[in-house]
Amino acid sequence: MQSTDTIAAIATPPGSGAIAVVRMSGPQATTVLQACTGKVTEARRATLAHVRDAQGRVVDEVVVTYYAGPASYTGEDVVEISCHGGMLVTRRVLERLLQCGARPAEPGEFTRRAFENGRMDLTRAEAVMDVINAGSDLALRAAQNQLHGAIFRKVETAVDRLISVAAHVEAYIDFPEEDIAPDTTQELVAAVDEVCGELRVLLDTADEGRLLREGIRTAIIGAPNVGKSSLLNMLLGYERAIVSDTAGTTRDTIEESVSLGGMRLRLVDTAGLHESTDAIERAGMERSRRAGAEADLILEVADATLPPARAEIPATTAQHILLLNKCDLPEHPDWQNVPALRISCHTGRGHETLATTITERFLHSSGEPDTLAAINTRHRYALQQALDYLAAARTGLLSGISPELMDIDLRAALDALGSISGRVDTEDILTRVFATFCLGK
Repeated sequence: MQSTDTIAAIATPPGSGAIAVVRMSGPQATTVLQACTGKVTEARRATLAHVRDAQGRVVDEVVVTYYAGPASYTGEDVVEISCHGGMLVTRRVLERLLQCGARPAEPGEFTRRAFENGRMDLTRAEAVMDVINAGSDLALRAAQNQLHGAIFRKVETAVDRLISVAAHVEAYIDFPEEDIAPDTTQELVAAVDEVCGELRVLLDTADEGRLLREGIRTAIIGAPNVGKSSLLNMLLGYERAIVSDTAGTTRDTIEESVSLGGMRLRLVDTAGLHESTDAIERAGMERSRRAGAEADLILEVADATLPPARAEIPATTAQHILLLNKCDLPEHPDWQNVPALRISCHTGRGHETLATTITERFLHSSGEPDTLAAINTRHRYALQQALDYLAAARTGLLSGISPELMDIDLRAALDALGSISGRVDTEDILTRVFATFCLGK
């Protein structure tokens, strides 16, 4: 990718619609636009224009908006063309831009230019796709928080504190003639411990980040005829699975997604678990056990009107919620005092309680929903690297090793944290040395 080029791409999904948007960014954006429309537009003002082909024929009547850099998404001159939403006309508009000097944009190149031009850090760039792909309210909220710098600020706070520790160590190494009194070992260890604590809190959001992005894989398990398929239909809000009094109606897993309590659930309705000699039914039950073993959440359904007959739950670390279905009917006395959620797939009773319970089970470490900041796999790896280097630096502090060796670990930790935001800048340490210790007087 060459940032001196002017790039163009269709910014809306393929298909027919009222409008489509063709976006262009780069130093020649206004020149290309003028060649296509014959107009010079005022910045940040929507302007009616006609895109014309090489023979002067109208390709489409469009509305053009020009954003002068650096006050634009990419930090460069950006032009957005709103044209009619047909696939052919949109393609013709793009082709005309390319004929006049733009080149096709690579995947993600607009956001990459925004990063390279300092308009956003890597965490915000990643959040752009998280916002687009969000499948639930909480996933969208977490992505918006990240887009507005929630993770960036937490990481930068840790970086800022580590720079102070590293600055002190490097001042002691490089300027011994200045007779700078070093902080005590315990003060430095305390500073490192404080940073490690903050990084571990952020690292603890990794599993929640995966669940928010991918959804909670939820296995609905129970004996035959207890209401597993009815529960699936209730959660979806429509008849997806066949409901019958005949045992063994569900012989294979059925998978659907639904937003519940602000979170996305990837529901798997399974075959009823019981003794059977039918080969097909047994194969279905084996898939049920496998689905349970791979799940993040198991919803075990039982019939509240019958004596307790619990299903065989596969060995797993998944969250487990027992649901007593048919609570609109008299409950069997043996279920009294059994901790479970009482629901009725027939009336919908218990739906909201189930949603609240699931949210509480899976958002235990993020605090209030408005403060969600869930890291992804790349962040997780970098944070773990930083913690490992800081553990080595802490050991060095306590054992009294050479400051030069300790500084290597501190710099490595800073580089790992810098990779999260895309900013690895060791000059910050030198700047802090002179600013804090007033050296070179």
